This record gives sequence, C-alpha cells and structure tokens, in this order.
Amino acid sequence: MTELSVASLLFLSATLLAIGLFGILTRRNFILLLIAVEIGMNAAILNFVYFAGFSGTSHGLSGQAIAVVLVGLAATEVAVGLAIVLALNRQRGSINIGDATTLKL
Repeated sequence: MTELSVASLLFLSATLLAIGLFGILTRRNFILLLIAVEIGMNAAILNFVYFAGFSGTSHGLSGQAIAVVLVGLAATEVAVGLAIVLALNRQRGSINIGDATTLKL
C-alpha cells in the first residue's frame, strides 16, 4: 500500500468540497442536494482523519473521534432531510426545492 502525500490528499479533499458546493448551488432536487451536502462533509471527515496523525496527542485519535461525530451528524441530517422530502412529496407531489418556498405544510 502506498502512502498518500499531503498535497494529493488536500487536492482530493478540495475536489470533494468543490463538487459538494457545486451540487449545493446548482441542484433543484432535494435528494441531490442532500447528496451534495454529504460529499462536502466527507471532505471534512477525510481531512480530520488524515491529519489526526499530526496532532500533538499521544494516540492521535482526536481526529478520528471528530470524524465519528461528523458521521453521526451526517446520518442525522439525512434522516431529517428524508423526513422533509417525504412530507413535501405527500403535501405538494414534488420534491423540487423551488416548490418548497415555505415550510408551512
């Protein structure tokens, strides 16, 4: 297994973040928007896990602990987002973001 250099990891993370931001800014479908947010969060998780070895702690597990919390946060975000999608689909028959101008159902 080859070791990943810092520059290539940062490039990969920046690419993931750029794809996520592009998806957030351009998508009109709510599910695709959730996927774009997940891709952006994965870029942050990748950085936390990689740079955990460079931290000053004795075990270097602080980055992994933050990554586990972020994975839990991402799962919660998906659960709430899908509940909103189901409510929008039942109420309005569409999951487009443009149709959801108000949160009143």
